[in-house]
Amino acid sequence: MKRRDARAFWLFVGPFLIGLAVFAYLPIGWSAYLSFFDARNTVTPTEFVGLDNYGHMLTDEPFLSSLGTFSVFALFIVPLTFVLSLVLALGVNQLRFARAFFRSVFFLPFACSYVVASLIWKTSLFSGVRYGLANTVLSVFGVDPVPWTGTVDPPLYWVVLVTARLWLQLGFYMILFIAALQRIPAQLYEAAWLDGAKPGWPVFRHITLPQLRATAVAVLLLNLINAYQAFDEFYNIMGDARGYPPFARPPLVYLYYTSLGSGGQDLGRGSAGAVILALIIALVTLLQGRVLRFGRAS
Repeated sequence: MKRRDARAFWLFVGPFLIGLAVFAYLPIGWSAYLSFFDARNTVTPTEFVGLDNYGHMLTDEPFLSSLGTFSVFALFIVPLTFVLSLVLALGVNQLRFARAFFRSVFFLPFACSYVVASLIWKTSLFSGVRYGLANTVLSVFGVDPVPWTGTVDPPLYWVVLVTARLWLQLGFYMILFIAALQRIPAQLYEAAWLDGAKPGWPVFRHITLPQLRATAVAVLLLNLINAYQAFDEFYNIMGDARGYPPFARPPLVYLYYTSLGSGGQDLGRGSAGAVILALIIALVTLLQGRVLRFGRAS
């Protein structure tokens, strides 16, 4: 029986593991290998340069500025996503009718392509011409058309970038919070009511929020990692960010142009930057998990 179970396990899991090894682990390993070579316009380099690529990336001002872009983007997107997804989850979970409908409505954008959503945001909602939805609404109040992605002072392009990401991911984190809310024992609320606790902030603070701790930490970790990996909305809304300040280009966009740009494909330095970024993500994730005690009992 155990042998039969083992065969069934590998039958179902084997294809996934093969795909993971071929399309994830092998490229990661090869990228780490390229980071130690002078790999210009080739993926099979021969000139070993050691840590020179890492030294260049760690002193490259555009790359360091792109890391700052993450800080700005995360400063907006992480707290906003956390609060709004929690509020949506609390609201939808309290519905007595059409709960499944609203869950589906809010979750549906998550299934949308980031590329498609970015183009919709750029061409239809926040277009710099007066026919864009945002400018159409502003015109009702007598405001002239705003070039949302064409001005750097003030940097209105952040409105487009942040709202696009919020629309795409709020539903996913809302579902995580709803699942956590539904696991909270009803007896806790009944005991609180019997003790005279009033519905509202006291019950939320002392019962609901502590019970959501594990999910809340997971949402923060996932949010932070996704902020580091921002690419589609920046690339499709901002393009190559020429003419914009450094904070208009996140690390992945910079690494993309370093590795595959028309000015020369420097795969060695691009790979070194990717390894540095992966190490930063891992370090920040571990530190955040340590501070928030992720995986420990409450």
